[in-house]
Formats: sequence, structure tokens, C-alpha cells
Amino acid sequence: MLEIFEISDPRARERMSRLSRRLEELGSRADDPSRERTRKVFGAPLTPAEVARRIVGDVRERGDAAVFEYARKLDRFELSAANVRVAAAEIEAARRAADPELMDAIRAAAGNIRAYQRRTLPRDIPLKGKLGLRTGAVYTPVERVGVLVPAGSAPLVSTLLMCAVPAQVAGVREIAVATPPGPDGSIAPAILAAAAEIGLGEIYRVGGCQAVAALAFGTVSIRKADMIVGPGNVFVMLAKAEVSSVVRMDAPAGPSEILVIADDSARPELVAADMLSQAEHDALASAVLATTSGELAAAVREQIERQLAGLSRRETARRSIDGCGLAVVCRSLDECVEAANELAPEHLELMVRQPQELLPKIRHAGAVFIGESTPEAVGDYLAGPSHTLPTGGNARMWSGLAAESFMKRISLIESSPEWLSSEGARIVTLASAEGLDAHAVSVRRRCEP
Repeated sequence: MLEIFEISDPRARERMSRLSRRLEELGSRADDPSRERTRKVFGAPLTPAEVARRIVGDVRERGDAAVFEYARKLDRFELSAANVRVAAAEIEAARRAADPELMDAIRAAAGNIRAYQRRTLPRDIPLKGKLGLRTGAVYTPVERVGVLVPAGSAPLVSTLLMCAVPAQVAGVREIAVATPPGPDGSIAPAILAAAAEIGLGEIYRVGGCQAVAALAFGTVSIRKADMIVGPGNVFVMLAKAEVSSVVRMDAPAGPSEILVIADDSARPELVAADMLSQAEHDALASAVLATTSGELAAAVREQIERQLAGLSRRETARRSIDGCGLAVVCRSLDECVEAANELAPEHLELMVRQPQELLPKIRHAGAVFIGESTPEAVGDYLAGPSHTLPTGGNARMWSGLAAESFMKRISLIESSPEWLSSEGARIVTLASAEGLDAHAVSVRRRCEP
């Protein structure tokens, strides 16, 4: 059941702090569900961090052989060089067989994502200056991107779109999709149909830590990527951390989060529905309510209990609400905003009378959903901004995935002979102060008559 605390209660602060540390705590704990499975695969119970480190190191050392071995042990499928890549005919067949309503929704979502992401593209800075020195910059995309698409408990079609379309808008030339197969080797048809619709043809039957490692280091069957994006479970997130020194990553992410700021005008059934929309993702997903109304908090708790009964994923949602759910009653909306900035949630909903008045005060959030008519699901599926967002407090220093995330800035510098003759002595002075004689000489030779 959802716990309710006054914001002044030390237990509220302790719970909020623990929510931000969920991924860190999971990485160091061999919890009961994973203990027995790791024993079967590795011969000993390992923490998630140890599992990720073991698989990443193994794939780096043995390449395809390790990828195929873990597919057999973890996905229960006999993967090989012959079947690791999904055939073009299989992808096209999935597109042709897809439900027309699904394809219409995919096209609409892709169109909105593409339109929004074009607006985020950075513009080149033309060479400009005076007195013989001109500077500027150009933006270029990374060459090759690996997209991780989870498909365990649910095939995340939206994740494919939200990760791949921004990369396409940025001009990325090669996009490789990695998604885990079922025991029969099949890939969720909806994922294949979506990939076909947006023009992706490089899809691999690989998931988990082994997919991260294969894309990071490259194997005979799966070429190395310059950047890896996409969500995953705690093992995938820890594997991404393991390879972050050799490949570019999106923002650090873990279990999903939502924080709803609500005043007494909010409808409790809608607040409860939105909190459950994240709780159903994962037992470790976090759903938090910050409100100025104790009556609303109590009504939301009651609505959560009622609505849980009708959910197909009610067991997962129940565990999330019981373990990672929280309602804090604040003395003002400013105090609610302060709590939100402290948590820096992945998703922040403003269900208050005047949501626009709160926007200038929000400093840390992955995405903000403004007003009662904007449930978080709008952003998950159709709005346009990517739903791949930082979690675990990382919104304090990271942005969500966007077309600009796939781009690099190249600085441009041009100096004339006259400018170098005029300013070269200052460069020589600075280089000499650092003891870098060759730097000084490279300038001095150009300035000598």
C-alpha cells in the first residue's frame, strides 16, 4: 500500500534518498531472484555488478563464442553466426502481416518524433571574427549506433522508435538493433514491423549484457558501434557502465520513475492511474506523489488499490507501489517543487491549477508533463521528445536522448599571417610558461621575417 508522510517527517527524506540509490544498491546485492539463476549459469551466486563484469569481459575476450554461449544459457536459444542476424525477408514479412492500426500508430509516432527532433538539431557556427582570427564550428553525427530494444515481458516498439528516429534525424549512417529472442529464436513481430517501417534492416537476436559488450567491442558477426543507446534491466545498465570508456552512451538509466505534483484540484483517479502507468513497468519502478493536500493523498492511495485489481501486470505494479511508492504532503507547491528538484525524476507531471507558474522553478527533470490532459503516456508513445530519459537522480546533470545526442561538434579555427604576427608573442609566452618549447617554436618560426 502507498505510504504517506508529511514532508517534514525524516522518514520521507530517507525514502526519497533511497529511491535515488536504487540502481547502485541493486548492483551490489545478490537478491533472491537472481541468486539461484546466477548459480546455475556461473556456478556461484553473483551480484548483478559481478554478472555484468563477467559477461562483458568474456565477450571482449572470446567474441561470438561468448555471445552465443550466453544466448544458450540465458535466452535458451541456440544462436550461431548463421542466425544471429534477422533476415531481410523475416523483417518484411512482419511488416506485411502487422495490424493496420498498429502500423498507423507507428507511422504517426515516427512522424511526430521526426518533426520534433529536427527542431533540436544544433546549427553550424559559421567562421566569424575580426582582425584576422575567425572561429566557428560544424556538427557531424557519429557513424554507427547500436540500439538496445528490450523484449522480455513486453516488446517495446516505442523504444525502438524513440531511439532510432532521433539517430536518423541526426544523420547517423548505420543503426544496428539488438533485441533478445524468444526460446524459439523469434523476434517480436511488432518490433520487426516498426523497424521495417522506419527503414532499419540490421537487427540481431541478442539481448542483455552480451548485446552491450558485442556492440561495444565488436565481434565477427556484430560490428563495433560508436554509440549505444536504449534501456534495459539492472544487468544491462551495469554492463553499459562497464563499457562506457570505449563507447559513447546515452544518459545513465535504471528503473522507470514518475513524480506527480498535485494540488487539491487534481482528480485522484487520474493521479493514481498515472502513478500505476510507471509502476507496471518494473517492481523497482518508482511512483511518487508530492501534494499540498493530505485528503488527496489518501484518496489517491484508495484509487491505487481499486485500480490495481484491473491491471494485467498488477503483481508487478503492486510490488512497485509497496516497495518504491511514496506520497509526501507538503506545506506549499514551492515545497513540492523543491522535493521534485531534489529527486530529479525521469517523468514529472504537474497536475495543478496553474502549471505554467511552476515551470520556471523546475530545474531537474527528464521530461515535464503539463496539466491534467497530459499523462506521461503521451510522451511515452506519440508526442515526439524521446522517452529515453535519465533516471536515479541523473536528470540533475543529463538530458534525455535527442537528435543532438548523436552529434559531435568540430571546432574551426583560422588565423591570418597578420594576426599571427600580431598575437604570436602571447602564444609563445604561454607555451614557454608551460615548458612546451616545440609549441612556442611552431609559432615563432611563422612570425620570423
